[in-house]
Amino acid sequence: MKKFLKMALASSLVLGVLAGCSTTSNLENNTQEHTTGNTDGKVTVGLAVSTLNNPFFVSLKEGAEKAAKEAGVELLVVDAQDDTAKQISGVEDLIQKKVSVLMINPTDSAAIVTAVEAANKANIPVITVDRAAEGGQVVSHIASDNAAGGKMAGEFILEKLGGKGNIVELQGIAGTSAARDRGQGFHDAVDNKEGIKVVASQPADFDRAKGLSVMENILQGNKDIQAVFAHNDEMALGALQAVEAQGKDVLVVGFDATDDAVKAVQDGKMAATVAQKPAAIGETALQTAVKVAKGEKVESNIPVALELVTK
Repeated sequence: MKKFLKMALASSLVLGVLAGCSTTSNLENNTQEHTTGNTDGKVTVGLAVSTLNNPFFVSLKEGAEKAAKEAGVELLVVDAQDDTAKQISGVEDLIQKKVSVLMINPTDSAAIVTAVEAANKANIPVITVDRAAEGGQVVSHIASDNAAGGKMAGEFILEKLGGKGNIVELQGIAGTSAARDRGQGFHDAVDNKEGIKVVASQPADFDRAKGLSVMENILQGNKDIQAVFAHNDEMALGALQAVEAQGKDVLVVGFDATDDAVKAVQDGKMAATVAQKPAAIGETALQTAVKVAKGEKVESNIPVALELVTK
């Protein structure tokens, strides 16, 4: 009997040691999840992009892909196609896949907050790209200074008009930080200037076809227009098409410096575009994500330089 009790006691001690090892292992895994969002040591970055129907965001994605390949990390991309509900669903999918870091280019800066908070609860660091989020914990925001770009465009228009003329503003998607900031910078430059009047400010949702139709409607109601500032090149190119169809001589300025817009500037059709360098934004965002995954400190705001492209 004594021999049996000794054997039972020894077995209990062994089981206790094994249980202790198991508990320690789980704690270490939990710590790793809190730091990187996954447990296998592999760095996987998720990119939730607003739309790949816009060449700007295609270039941004390609910049991120290039940097991911160079860093030897996996990049998972989900395309919201400018649908906020679809983007939130895509982010949830990336969270389920336990990506190490999540990069979000919001379709809507306010609506995306719930998705950012969901990532926060899953201990997955969030980086916002080009457009900011209005809430949740964001480790870093990588973008050009949209307000400065809008002001740059406004000042260029003032100079070309000689301080006198009527201007149309085509706005981006309501609720995006890019539309808000570009519009703010533009108005900081042109508002309350004697001889200058913004005769129409209407949304065309960063879309070329909408830029065309909105500009056609504006031209029907107002024939005396000297310049157009569009919050992106797609809308600017649509506006240019409407202007050319009516044989009008109107100064058109866009934003993003997409290939089509730069060609239009070189051909003398568009007056200018603000170069935002989307590939550099994507590349910088991915490089920042890798640093975050490795536990390195990063700046809360990382700007990417702007420049005005003219003929």
